Amino acid sequence: MDKEPKDVRLPIMVTQQEATAIDDWRFEHRVPTRAEAIRQLIALGLQSKR
Repeated sequence: MDKEPKDVRLPIMVTQQEATAIDDWRFEHRVPTRAEAIRQLIALGLQSKR
């Protein structure tokens, strides 16, 4: 992933279903933290829009 400092906090609320989907994706892809999983999912979403 990017080596840029992670110094911007973006508090968000998600549904239980969304949290479960994020956690399922995280474990399937062996991502160490939920925050990193969310960053990777955002990057994937942004790439798909290009």
